Amino acid sequence: MLTVEKVDTGNKKQVKRFVDLPFRIYADCSQWVPPLFMDAYNQLNRGKHPFHEHSDVEFLLAVRDGKDVGRIAIIENKLYNGYHQKQTANFYLFECENDLEAAKLLFDTAADWAKARDLNVLIGPKGMGPLDGYGVLVFGHEHRQTMTMLNYNHAYYQFLIEAQGFIKEVDFVSCFLPADKFQMPERVQRIAERVMQRGHLEIKTFKNKKDLVSWAGRIGRAYNDAFVNNWEYYPLTPREIDFVVENIMTIADHRLIKIITHDEDVVGFLFAFHDVSAAMQRARGKLFPFGLLDILMEINRTDTVAVNGMGILPDYQGHGGNALLYYAMGNTLLNFKQFKHVEMTQVAETTEQMRADLKNLNGIEYKNHRVYAKGL
Repeated sequence: MLTVEKVDTGNKKQVKRFVDLPFRIYADCSQWVPPLFMDAYNQLNRGKHPFHEHSDVEFLLAVRDGKDVGRIAIIENKLYNGYHQKQTANFYLFECENDLEAAKLLFDTAADWAKARDLNVLIGPKGMGPLDGYGVLVFGHEHRQTMTMLNYNHAYYQFLIEAQGFIKEVDFVSCFLPADKFQMPERVQRIAERVMQRGHLEIKTFKNKKDLVSWAGRIGRAYNDAFVNNWEYYPLTPREIDFVVENIMTIADHRLIKIITHDEDVVGFLFAFHDVSAAMQRARGKLFPFGLLDILMEINRTDTVAVNGMGILPDYQGHGGNALLYYAMGNTLLNFKQFKHVEMTQVAETTEQMRADLKNLNGIEYKNHRVYAKGL
């Protein structure tokens, strides 16, 4: 018998079942990187995660003969809908055994929830904030997940979703740049040097982690303003900005974070992080007793850096700001002798200029995450 349960987020046993399911589905998958339990549980914590303060989320489990075989989160992002004047629902955290009937029941239940709220389109995977990776992996399954910045899923997920009538909404492509083939295009270097000579825009570097944290508020405001023209944008609340910045600062190396300033205002940023995927796999979701220590040691061992977060305020686009960011990234990676590989994560296919720039940097597109949509 196949049924769907609504998860009572105040019920610890139900929440644990929801969080534990992917650990079983990917038990033998060497490419999957488990989330930290503290982060996974936080998503279901309505009193702690700031998204729950303004929007609604329902968590569902598919159960066959007493065994959990699938899960999904269905979301009404009220701030997004209000800003864009839309009536969309999002799905996220979809995990399922290769069981078409279970997937259908999950999506049908999610669609009923959305239609009861007069929502007319279901889009996803799309989560509860900018730190949640977009889309279903449809290309590049042989490559290890980049920490939890990107989603990972079995190849059959694409079939399970498309069988429900979903069609492509937008693709997010990730590029791989071998450090030995990395080249700074002469055009980019020329523009960046000209901009710096004029003195209107500057690259800000940080002396230490404390210096970086002192800029956190200004970085957060720029982060919120940089993506106003993007497909996925909605205005973050002050609590959400703090949440994003706090998460970034927790794992940030001050040497890998670059910002572009105009006077004392942040007008652009680039976030790069040591790829500690291998240590997160060994941790299996647990920071203690040894997971945290291993992750800290992996920072010095890894030869891969992930660039996940690059933006420039609209008023400074086309005025050399983009070139400055690439220039800052290039100098950092070339001078940081530790790295042999660079990954630029989740560049929307609609950002044609950025994708062209990455190809000029000798980037190779090697992962593709697809966001789907379906009318209700």
